[in-house]
Amino acid sequence: MLGICGCLCYMAQIFKGSEDRLQNCFLLTQTCVIGHPKYQESKRIAIFLSMPDEIQTEEIIKDIFEQGKECFIPRYKPHSNHMDMLKLSSAEDISSLALTSWNILQPSDDDSAREEALAGGGLDLIFMPGLGFDKKGNRLGRGKGYYDTYLDRCMKHPSGKPYTIALAFREQICESVPVAENDVQVDEILYEDC
Repeated sequence: MLGICGCLCYMAQIFKGSEDRLQNCFLLTQTCVIGHPKYQESKRIAIFLSMPDEIQTEEIIKDIFEQGKECFIPRYKPHSNHMDMLKLSSAEDISSLALTSWNILQPSDDDSAREEALAGGGLDLIFMPGLGFDKKGNRLGRGKGYYDTYLDRCMKHPSGKPYTIALAFREQICESVPVAENDVQVDEILYEDC
């Protein structure tokens, strides 16, 4: 178990996509995510489009569509902590998305044709990224508070707060991570060897 310093030092060393790491992502997806009861029962799922230093989500997104579920992805508003979850029409739809200055694919700001999850039926499940996590469900994000603010909005929606699952590498599990008053704990953390 890493302490907070060890966790942050690990994150400074960001791994470079080795074959072992890709295999671990595949195993996590197949054994922990796709077979998870909350995933199986959920119809409306939000998931992040992964960055190179995160668990890769491409196979999960494909499975969401193969199972006939609805898939939503984040659209971050720059210079704020506002985020919406917008509906994808297919896994192939990802290739039509704009690349942000953060090198994240997301629907463009002028894309008003996509359903926003909270304007409709809400969400059943959100898969969340992060830099570090502790076993109490605390999450260290990238510092903007997007997910915490979005979950606060979810709590005010008639369907309520969706179940939240963080996807992590074993090395991202820390003894503790710093938290603020408005941080929302995740319900569950899935990582290698889950």
